Amino acid sequence: MSGTSSTSGTSSANERNGFLFCADPLRLSRPDPQFADELAAARAAGGRIALLDHDALLAGDAAGAVARVARDSGPYWYRGWMIPSGRYAELEAALDARGCTLLTGAAGYRRAHELPGWYEEFGGLTPRSVWCALAPGAPAPTADELAGLAAPLGPGPGIVKDFVKSRKHEWFEACYVPELADRGQLASVVVRFVELQDAFLAGGLVLRAFEPFVAGGEARVWWVDGEAVLTTAHPDTPNAPDRDPVRELPSLREAVGHLGLRWVTTDLALREDGVWRVVEVGDGQVSGLPAGAEAGVLFAALAAAGAR
Repeated sequence: MSGTSSTSGTSSANERNGFLFCADPLRLSRPDPQFADELAAARAAGGRIALLDHDALLAGDAAGAVARVARDSGPYWYRGWMIPSGRYAELEAALDARGCTLLTGAAGYRRAHELPGWYEEFGGLTPRSVWCALAPGAPAPTADELAGLAAPLGPGPGIVKDFVKSRKHEWFEACYVPELADRGQLASVVVRFVELQDAFLAGGLVLRAFEPFVAGGEARVWWVDGEAVLTTAHPDTPNAPDRDPVRELPSLREAVGHLGLRWVTTDLALREDGVWRVVEVGDGQVSGLPAGAEAGVLFAALAAAGAR
């Protein structure tokens, strides 16, 4: 089978779902080698494969990005590098123009990908959070505005992030606030965070109450149509904890069900008191699968997932 799209003609109702993988930016006729193991798992599960020019999509050429996807070739899961929510909507429209569909629509992608979309369903399971919209390149809110934003969280330490990402690798510079009630500290960290994110700032600014977690006690749960099909380590940690967050936290399944999205991930961490907490929810299409994870289990579930 060649590295180009394996789709042709119109899909029958009994065909497995397709997978739209990122192409190698140096040779668009073959898949990005970063996803080689996952693509093999998708093929083994009977999934159709097509390729996306991710660079073209980010540059605003959605039609060119999907030029290798066969027309009327059926529904697809996207699997690849992160896409800003606005560009994802353009991808959905470009595929629709070719008679194809995304199994996760643009509204669902944004809801899982950006914290304001999923926070209500997970409010009791995740650190308390507040947020405001902020455009990329816009100046950070003033100290007075930040104090007003942070007030509902009360005193204590906090975390600064945007709707999608933090800068935890610049922990003391652009992520952690020792005391949210200290206006100077808060403003300093936020200003630096906004400066470093620059054009990549996603959606707006989020302030979260800080909770102490056990080092290395992180897990990522992969959900397909409300069922937990795989639990892995978080990509930033080498090993998944021995404990099972899905079994120990029954309300997690309920929250995922209430969210109502088809393919999502939940990142969990063990708080120092032994309680599992949801740190992030993500769209499964752009969540990192750690090396060595059972990709076959995940892609078999995705290939067989029915239409909705």
